[in-house]
Amino acid sequence: MELRFTPEASEVLKQLESPNYEVKLKKVRKTLGRLEQNPRHPGLNSHKYQSVKSVDGSDLWESYVENHTPGAWRIFWIYGPQDGQITIVTIGPHP
Repeated sequence: MELRFTPEASEVLKQLESPNYEVKLKKVRKTLGRLEQNPRHPGLNSHKYQSVKSVDGSDLWESYVENHTPGAWRIFWIYGPQDGQITIVTIGPHP
């Protein structure tokens, strides 16, 4: 899968490049790598986000960056816009 990023997701990645977030950035990059290889990778625990749809009405998915952690981070994404592509909508703590 080819990963594409919204401006919001790109900004989060840019902010994570600060030395203060080195560990978090490593986890996010690992998750993005797995997502690129296989969005159904068991370690991602990818599932449809039930309470919200994307802006265009398509299914919004979430994948785990962390689990069993207060404020655990997630990657929110949608399939598309073209076959073989995933658009990363945002990255951040679980709401």
